[in-house]
Amino acid sequence: MTSKATLGVIGAGAMGQGIIQVALSGGMTVQVFDAKPGGAAAGIEAVQKRLARLVEKGRIDEAELTEIASRTSVANALRDLGGCDVIIEAVFEDLELKQQIFSELEEHVSDDCIIASNTSSILISSIARACRHRERIAGMHFFNPVPLMQLVEIIRGPETSSRVAERLSELGTRMGRTPVVVKDSPGFLVNHGGRAYTTEAIRILHERVATPAQIDAVMRDCHGFRMGPCELMDLTGIDVNFPVSQIVYDGYAQDPRLRTFFPHKALYEAGRFGRKTKAGHYDYDEDGKAIGADGGDFETDHAPATRLIVPPEPARNITAAFAREIGCTVAESDDSGSPILVSLAGEDCATYAARTNSDHERLVAIDLRGRSDERVTLMTAPGARPECLATVAAAIIAAGRRVTAIKDSPGFIAQRICAMVANLGCEMAQIGVAAPDEIDLALKLGLNYPRGPLEIAEDFGVRDMLEMLETMQDITGDDRYRPSLWLRRRALLGLPCHTPN
Repeated sequence: MTSKATLGVIGAGAMGQGIIQVALSGGMTVQVFDAKPGGAAAGIEAVQKRLARLVEKGRIDEAELTEIASRTSVANALRDLGGCDVIIEAVFEDLELKQQIFSELEEHVSDDCIIASNTSSILISSIARACRHRERIAGMHFFNPVPLMQLVEIIRGPETSSRVAERLSELGTRMGRTPVVVKDSPGFLVNHGGRAYTTEAIRILHERVATPAQIDAVMRDCHGFRMGPCELMDLTGIDVNFPVSQIVYDGYAQDPRLRTFFPHKALYEAGRFGRKTKAGHYDYDEDGKAIGADGGDFETDHAPATRLIVPPEPARNITAAFAREIGCTVAESDDSGSPILVSLAGEDCATYAARTNSDHERLVAIDLRGRSDERVTLMTAPGARPECLATVAAAIIAAGRRVTAIKDSPGFIAQRICAMVANLGCEMAQIGVAAPDEIDLALKLGLNYPRGPLEIAEDFGVRDMLEMLETMQDITGDDRYRPSLWLRRRALLGLPCHTPN
């Protein structure tokens, strides 16, 4: 991409303005068209005001602002974009409109001009169907707000040439973004890969295992996610993430691993879209802060347990070490009265108790995957003695940690969600949505995940992750937890998840 490259931007709304801004910051000349009278000029003015704030902060000087402003102009019609090297369409999600725009552009631009769509949900192949030169049609999907979000997905349609993908990647880099080349497919990469984190939380809510506050607290405190899945859905908007979930689910022939559940639809139908409506999973005040929600912490007046039974299970040494950390004596044999503490992987208390012939009334399961220095998740079987949970929780609280107590669940909260995120990342690698490293990179940049999905699988242990999914599939009878062949093969061979085919 030459230093004198001219970019055309169609649509001067929020996304279009962001694209204009990063293009100008990359030294490009930008022509802007918007179908609304005065829309292009208003969009350019809004961008210049944001750039002026950079002058106030000392990041650029007045001379630079003047020079940047000189590189913008209004296109009064699509034909005025005829001299552009690249054109990015950023209008609303309407396939017929996009096809009309692309078809008309081909009447005015040179054969070398690349035409890209910023679409987040429409297949590039569908848009390109209306074009004569389909090899130059691609997707260039930015994330909102564009100046702050580093990722840009470069989407290759079935007929997009390698040269076009390379040039758009160069352009993305010039704009200060990190480009990831993605296969044309439902949800592309980020909107596809992001389904697992939120829909498994919805499934947990559907089963009444935990509350939104409990789910969010566990994912933040124990696994380092910046936001829990319920608060993330409220931020992006239920009116956005529920329809996108349905689009991706239907686009992949209703694969159970992509299915969402009724609580999601219930919020959507009720108009509880999240922060924008001041009600979603949580209620919000005028400043967008959640109100009336507790922190998901278990509280008790019981005295802390001093003696725990730790059965001979695979994680016994880790469980026993934790028991001692919280000031408990680990009994050598069952005294028929003390709580039984077990660390489970993918299993629930009921299944464990039946499999080992343990006393389910005294059984307390603990999730020691992830961090446990700040928060610990406990669960019990139906019919458990409340005092057993309460005394174990009291010992953990006395040791300076918080407790989330949930109903019986295969995989607790975090194991379920992390396993689904990892499995979906592996499946995207299997079907060629993107390369393994780029899947991880895209979800870290696009969704602020602390680790990419394949990295999560490797942190848990690839074999352990496979066994966890198989256990959850067996207990629930649901193919939602069907392991990806990518994960299965690497687990069986003892290979890292990033091993290519």
